[in-house]
Amino acid sequence: MSAIKIQLDSAEFAAVSRYARELNVKPEDVAYAALNRLMLASENKEAREDILDTKAWRGDNLPLWSDSAGSIHAYESMPDEEPAPHRRQG
Repeated sequence: MSAIKIQLDSAEFAAVSRYARELNVKPEDVAYAALNRLMLASENKEAREDILDTKAWRGDNLPLWSDSAGSIHAYESMPDEEPAPHRRQG
């Protein structure tokens, strides 16, 4: 079996892990389901553009669904906050 490794920031992994726990599955199951949905939409121009855009910003930014660990406080000398789900997650 072939393998693909996904390197996640701790804030990204925390969000994926929490979602997996809610569904009573492993984080790998969430990642595979996301890949499955993406591949099913592979002919969609927006999906292709999203892959290229994500590759471009990923090194410098966290996605909106990640926890707040990499928030503005981390780089503006503000007090640290405990990681928390992003506002969009409810």
